[in-house]
This record gives sequence, structure tokens and C-alpha cells, in this order.
Amino acid sequence: MTASTSDTTGYAVRRLEPGDAPSLFAAVRASLPELVDSMPWCKPDYAIADAESWIAYTQAAWEKGTKYPLGIVHRGTGAVVGGTGVNQINRAHRTGNIGYWVSTPHAGRGVARYAARQAARLGFGELGLTRLEIVTTLHNLASQRVAESLGATREGLARNRLHVQGRPQDAIVYSLIPEDAANWQDAG
Repeated sequence: MTASTSDTTGYAVRRLEPGDAPSLFAAVRASLPELVDSMPWCKPDYAIADAESWIAYTQAAWEKGTKYPLGIVHRGTGAVVGGTGVNQINRAHRTGNIGYWVSTPHAGRGVARYAARQAARLGFGELGLTRLEIVTTLHNLASQRVAESLGATREGLARNRLHVQGRPQDAIVYSLIPEDAANWQDAG
């Protein structure tokens, strides 16, 4: 099934498994030009071993309860097409961060918005957080549009907030609180 602009029923968000490494690798490689400039973990020579290591790391992080990475998968094929999750958790203040990325062939279909909502529901629900931040590089307009489509509040510019490709970068910081999520009308 191919998702249309407003149809995200062809996708699911779930924990990654070792067998997901080949499709995770393919999704990253299909999106290198976009990801390298925005995602600190992405590098031009991203290899299958990086995908395997990431999946092992995600499993350990879930077990330790330190962060909660998730894969975005195509329901029809089972292939990983992106990622989301909750990280940078501060339990004392009940805050965290959500991030998301979608491989280029699946971009522009509402998949990132759907996935970010699922991550936020995990953060506000199961994890009991009361604030989630979305932090994007200045040039990542697609990520900013997703944050705004969620009803996140743009709080401002944070100087040297991200470190991408060996360089500190200014970033835009957005916030979500449970009341924002309560306003979401659809099931996605």
C-alpha cells in the first residue's frame, strides 16, 4: 500500500529488532544528503554495521529505561522507513526530547507527524512526562513544519544547541505539553 498525502495507515511505530538492520541501513542510505546535514548520528559512510549497532543500542536503552528509540515501518513490507523516539529524559523535571526522521522516498506523506505523535503519546502516557522538546537545525524546515503541525510552541533560538558533523549549530526549540496532545483530533 502506498500512503497518500493524508494517509498514514500504511505505517506503524514500534521497537526495532535485529532483523530490521538491512532496511534501516537502506532507509538511511536513501536519505544521506538530507540526514547528514541535520542528524548528529548520520555520517557519509554510514554502513550496515552502524545500523546493527544502533539496533543493539536501542534494545539496551529500552531495557535500562534511559531512552526509548522507535522505528517507523511500512506496514505492507515491514521495512524500516525512519525513526522517532523519546530521549534526553530528565525524570526530576519530567521532561524529554522527541526526534523524528523519515527516509526521502516516504517524506511529504505525513509520516513524520504521525510518528512524532506516537512518540509524544509514549512520553506523556507511559513515561509520565509533562514537557517534550523538539530541537531542529535552522535549515531543517521540514522538521520545523512537523513540530508546528503538532501544535508545538516555538520557544526560540538556542545558540550552539546542536552539534552536527563536528560543528556546533544554532537550533530552533519547540515544546509540547500534554494539553497540546489532547487537541489532536485524528487517530494518528
